[in-house]
Amino acid sequence: MVKIESSIIKIDKKLDFLVKKIELLNYINPINIEEEKKKFFASNFTKNPKFVYPKLDFDAFKLQRELFSLEIELIQDDVVRNLYEDIIYEYSGLIECIATIGKAEKFYYNSLRSFGTPTEKDVDNAKFILHFNEEVDSNKSKPKFDVHQTEQQFREYSKQYDFSYQIKHSDKLSAIAMVLSNDKTLVLNKNHTFSQSDIDILINHEIGIHMVTTMNSLINPLKIFSHGFPNNVETQEGLAVFNEFMSNSITLERLKVLAYRVIAVESLEKGYDFTQTFKMLYNSYSLSANKAFGITLRVHRGGGFTKDYLYLTGLVKIFNYFQLNKDVDLLLVGKTTLEYKNEIAYLIKNNYAKMPIYKPKSLDNTVDIDATIKFILSKLK
Repeated sequence: MVKIESSIIKIDKKLDFLVKKIELLNYINPINIEEEKKKFFASNFTKNPKFVYPKLDFDAFKLQRELFSLEIELIQDDVVRNLYEDIIYEYSGLIECIATIGKAEKFYYNSLRSFGTPTEKDVDNAKFILHFNEEVDSNKSKPKFDVHQTEQQFREYSKQYDFSYQIKHSDKLSAIAMVLSNDKTLVLNKNHTFSQSDIDILINHEIGIHMVTTMNSLINPLKIFSHGFPNNVETQEGLAVFNEFMSNSITLERLKVLAYRVIAVESLEKGYDFTQTFKMLYNSYSLSANKAFGITLRVHRGGGFTKDYLYLTGLVKIFNYFQLNKDVDLLLVGKTTLEYKNEIAYLIKNNYAKMPIYKPKSLDNTVDIDATIKFILSKLK
């Protein structure tokens, strides 16, 4: 076993201190969603919302300068040094994103640099999914649980793990639930009435993967597992949706939502504004006004947030990886990236990291897998 270089510990500790505040989800959600939604609906979907965002509580320029002043050249281990270099560039990009939230084109281009945009293949995959007709379980899909009842189901599911986390309620979410890793907190949208299908999906997505990888990351000596490897969003969201599939909680309706997100993100590249993306989803794809608004909000927040297409591309990559390997343990070590699996294995082998102690039971499921969903995923490119 290798003793971790003192230079790595020092740099990792400093990096941890610097990036604790760059939780993108803390800043990207507008604080006036409900007010602007009412105005948008009252205008008969003709006036673009004017969203307001939380103020930054850090100096972006100073933070970037401090990031690039880290003396990573002192790290002797080539693999680790190259990894930290990639990570610093990744965090720098996220700082740029956060610093330009609400500044339309600037934010959109920073979002493109950090998250990319759908390829023609990605759009084809989305359209393929949309060809299938869904059979909705009216009982499971009926909204009937308030935020407190939903919280109780999350707590019941979480009894299988010996970790604890906070649950908060918010009326300022563009999603219906999300995990804030830095705070070990699950946030539920208190304006949403949840269906049993919603809850089943969210439990396996948010707790089964996002909270599990958060807790696994904390047992590692290096904090980079908590803050995330480069491009970790695609892998982490792909894992989370894959866990929905393995737990048999994903539905064709849910899969279609991921497809609509790809279509909506593509509309940014076409230059669509909020109203145009909404009308495309509402008129051309016959989504309800509420669903069309929710998806449009997610991709237009900040000025053009391209992240949402990665849920589907990540799912495809993890599904294909699992078919070949039948093991995703390396990816559960923390906020990891599939493309860095060799580096992760190296870090574990050399005592820089530890294998995960938490893993959702559903990832071992080989029985109750939805045949239709499995067929669709197997045909995606």
